[in-house]
Amino acid sequence: MNKEKDSIGYLGPQGTFSQQAALQYTDQKNLVAFPTIADVLEAVDQGKVHKGIVPIENSIEGTVNMTLDMMVFDVDVKLQKEIVIPIEHHLLVQKGTPIEKIQKVFSHPQALGQCRKFLHQYLPHVPVVFSSSTAEAVKLVSESTQPWAAIGTALSGELYGLQRIYSHIQDQTVNETRFMVVGKKDAPLGKTCKTSIAFSTKETHKPGELYKILNILALWEINMTKIVSRPAKNKLGQYIFFLDLEGHREEDLLQEALGMIQRKTSFLKILGSYEIFQ
Repeated sequence: MNKEKDSIGYLGPQGTFSQQAALQYTDQKNLVAFPTIADVLEAVDQGKVHKGIVPIENSIEGTVNMTLDMMVFDVDVKLQKEIVIPIEHHLLVQKGTPIEKIQKVFSHPQALGQCRKFLHQYLPHVPVVFSSSTAEAVKLVSESTQPWAAIGTALSGELYGLQRIYSHIQDQTVNETRFMVVGKKDAPLGKTCKTSIAFSTKETHKPGELYKILNILALWEINMTKIVSRPAKNKLGQYIFFLDLEGHREEDLLQEALGMIQRKTSFLKILGSYEIFQ
């Protein structure tokens, strides 16, 4: 694939929430669908597309681990902009398929998790099958003659000709997903920014090691808006911590704090400074 000027990759196929986020970010026509989050990030890293749009966090299910792990271990790309969109899930079937005949339900693991109560109440004994995206699940059901169902967007149902038999089936009324625009360069300093970092402490099992890092932020009066941990993938019991901090890495206070954190950690990667959703 040749890189097109300003081309943007997203998790496909057509009809995904990632495409919806991409269309909110830009009205350009040169959107490129990829089958997995890893493919989107690798395409940006390798210069096959100019930028990518990937999910990073959901208000119900939490962090999208694939995105975080790829950002740390596999690619060298920067977070450039935050996009938050509301998530509405629908139960989609071939026209004329009643709910009592459904034999399998397909969707992305995050979507299935966000509709857990609905599935327990209405389809308690029906197996669920993971797919790479909600739209891929809808596409699969549309191409099958089996009495299957998919959980997906209204747009994907329209694109693939499925019937919506239940609407807004997500467990929580307020359900949002945070997407990130990623590219090869840092985003410029803006009015309202965040900076995301990943790090490991020098001595994993020594008391107070994480506190030392958080204390640096407190001393420099930098607000932390999120902290999560993921396995470091090199030894059981060792973790990498992910922090979202208010401010841009070019601002003096944050720059000083990051310099101190660098000296107090065994590993530090700045994932990017970016504009936050307004």
